[in-house]
Amino acid sequence: MNVQKVNYQKELEKILERLRKEGRVPTLLIHSCCAPCSSYVLEYLSEYFRITVLYYNPNIYPESEYTKRILEQQNLIREMKFKHPVSFLAGRYEKEKFYSMAQGLEDVKEGGARCMKCYELRLREAARQAAAGGFDYFTTTLSISPMKNAQKLNEIGVHLGKEYGVEYLVSDFKKKNGYKRSIELSKEYDLYRQDYCGCEFSLRQREQQKRLEAAGGIGIFNGKGRSADK
Repeated sequence: MNVQKVNYQKELEKILERLRKEGRVPTLLIHSCCAPCSSYVLEYLSEYFRITVLYYNPNIYPESEYTKRILEQQNLIREMKFKHPVSFLAGRYEKEKFYSMAQGLEDVKEGGARCMKCYELRLREAARQAAAGGFDYFTTTLSISPMKNAQKLNEIGVHLGKEYGVEYLVSDFKKKNGYKRSIELSKEYDLYRQDYCGCEFSLRQREQQKRLEAAGGIGIFNGKGRSADK
């Protein structure tokens, strides 16, 4: 049976237009995977929401990489100008949760079952924090990446939203040149753009790609200067 795909960008635009007409500025908790991906999302959504950025990414490896990325996220929020306030919330670096979740899936290729479970791990914490903090909505920056499955991300987010009683703000931020704009903003703010997704297993795949490219082979990803988007 064919599952009809939803245009989540159009669904988001309907929500934003309704908020504009109502003159409301709700609260929104955004799970951010990294500063480059959050740049466009914050520029876009801060017109409509009072935002708190949650940095919860226990998948990031090694710890020095985690530190680099979280500091870059905080710096970006300080430097960017927003219509409505944007604040920052640091999640715990619970790497043991990620490795427990990934057990048995270590060799699965990027974009497979391990990634789906990683999406859920991080979005579950975002939903929990949103419920605890009394937010009107929660969402994630992950859908801005061309390498991420927006359909699955939104399905997971909507499901968790119902479980925790907080509305998930559906999105496909790569649409309407969102990904392109994130690259422009990354250059404007001189952001560190990592070349692997973030976890130890994606780092191994990226290193394998580099070896293939060095040997004149065909790479696994198109990693030329892009953010692999955690």
